[in-house]
Amino acid sequence: MAPATAQMTSAPVIVALPGNEAFAQALANAGAGELVEIETRNFPDGESYVRLAGDVAAKSVVLVSTLARPDEGFLRLIFLADAARSLGATAVTLIAPYLAYMRQDRRFRPGEAITSRTFARLISSTFDRLVTVDPHLHRYTALSALYEIPALTLHAAPLLAEWIAASVANPLIIGPDEESEQWVSAIAAKIGAPHAVLRKIRHGDRDVEIALPDLSSWSGLQPVLVDDIASSGNTLIEAASKLTPLGFARPDVAVVHGIFAGDSYERLAPLCGRIVSSDSVSHPTNAIGLSQLIADAIAAADAPDPELVRHRRPPEPVDDVERAGIDSFPASDPPPWTGGVG
Repeated sequence: MAPATAQMTSAPVIVALPGNEAFAQALANAGAGELVEIETRNFPDGESYVRLAGDVAAKSVVLVSTLARPDEGFLRLIFLADAARSLGATAVTLIAPYLAYMRQDRRFRPGEAITSRTFARLISSTFDRLVTVDPHLHRYTALSALYEIPALTLHAAPLLAEWIAASVANPLIIGPDEESEQWVSAIAAKIGAPHAVLRKIRHGDRDVEIALPDLSSWSGLQPVLVDDIASSGNTLIEAASKLTPLGFARPDVAVVHGIFAGDSYERLAPLCGRIVSSDSVSHPTNAIGLSQLIADAIAAADAPDPELVRHRRPPEPVDDVERAGIDSFPASDPPPWTGGVG
């Protein structure tokens, strides 16, 4: 019985950032660890209050936060990671099913920030390990080119292939651009389907032109557009609008990260049959779960080497100010020694 108890004690603690509760619960259900709740709110001046509601001392802590639209909640993520470390966590891992700030990977105009590098430095200075799914690697060969911490990249293509095989009869797998060739061909090979790749000519963030190859030999098949990210949706919208005039049925769409910024989903939906995405970003199209994929990867990964945990420090002692405030007044109220004056 002792070994089993030790195994249970070593289970990671899973902490969900606001909006990620369902994903964190799915990870816990898949055996990735035990949930610890947080308390978070905003002070009247807009600053964030965060509190870990469970014991994390001497435990490995996993923070779960999709980083789609990251700007609003990023400081909460940093505060919680630092709180976990100051309370004695042995290591702090970030599970970001969608990893933001990967597309600005060079200066397109003089004076621009290369935000992919800046964001990587911020994450690397805060966490001991990163786990993500299909990051948008374009000019980078791997996350190790950006991140200074161990970064585990998982792939959802097999899950998309499983959904297509189970849900689409006679599929024709179509990729949005030349860069998707290897990815699309792997999905097609897994399910024994033909594939084609479009040519994307991008004139700007919202101006995309699509050139189609000759698809006449596959008439009668059900087109399935697959992509890693649907953000503005312009690539998918342009591709879908060109398929039906060729005699194809309205295409199905399967994407890993369904961001669907602005009204992109409303513009895309009338052109398509079904639109599905993974649950890396919460959206009504979520039909492909990633929790088991991530839970299995966490279980299979070696524990961080203590010599390589870059930010470990002992629990911080409780100082006089903190001791006076514990269990005596809410953090949003002025301390009693001020006479009630904030």
